[in-house]
Amino acid sequence: MILIDGNKVAAEMKQEITEEVKKIINNGGKAPHLAAVLVGHDGGSETYVAYKIKDCEAVGFKSSLIRYEDYVTEKELLAKIEELNNDDDLDGFIVQLPLPKHISEQKVIEAINPKKDVDGFHPANVGRMVIGLPSYVSATPFGIVELLKRYKIETNGKNCVIVGRSNIVVRPLSVLMSQKAVNATVTVAHSRTENLEEVCRNADILIAAIGVPEFVKGNMVKKGAVVIDVGTTRVKSDLTKSGWKLKGDVLFEEVAEKCSYITPVPGGVGPMTRVSLLLNTLLSAKGEIYK
Repeated sequence: MILIDGNKVAAEMKQEITEEVKKIINNGGKAPHLAAVLVGHDGGSETYVAYKIKDCEAVGFKSSLIRYEDYVTEKELLAKIEELNNDDDLDGFIVQLPLPKHISEQKVIEAINPKKDVDGFHPANVGRMVIGLPSYVSATPFGIVELLKRYKIETNGKNCVIVGRSNIVVRPLSVLMSQKAVNATVTVAHSRTENLEEVCRNADILIAAIGVPEFVKGNMVKKGAVVIDVGTTRVKSDLTKSGWKLKGDVLFEEVAEKCSYITPVPGGVGPMTRVSLLLNTLLSAKGEIYK
């Protein structure tokens, strides 16, 4: 079993991005600028945004953080998005999800200019990705495909099963895995799939993105499969100082002994999600998506 080290690959990609930024600046250009809008004080969101700012600093990006309390009105937030859309110094921005219940996440996503939608959530970017046009691909699916590529894992003609059905991860990932650059045969399964264990056991590449801690057990994985764990759920633990532990969607102890490659949680897909956001911002700064 080989552990897929997302931290290592992300560090390599950050170095590549850093070199690109140096070239841009040496040629008289400006540093790419990424902004994040954070509403409220959700612990996970606070941590994730802090990482994004740190990542920007590491690769030479300019970063901005716009904060709102969780009682901000939808109208006020949408007005700020319009302001960011029209900020010529800004190459891309993200509105950190989840948002308070009184704000429509879909309205917010659709309000972002697709040219600055470096999260890749806007329907225009999703649609462009589906038909093979240049687009900002949502960070987690892009990161997963990049991990497979950089570990030289054979995907051509392989049976890929993705467990889950989210619009942010599973839908775009299923398209990417089936496109000619990857050439996998894709099955999207979920909690209502009949004979789910058998479907998963047929997978050469099994991707768990269902959001249920340790959902995928050893009896759901065939020997030699590649297993990608997208899940990150905070669960209470007496074994850590914080009293919490991150768990993935895969029961690692059972599955690891059966598979050929597996991603850990944390340290697998997570770092790739973060670095993919940087890459999208760099692409925006270079004008390589919307020309």
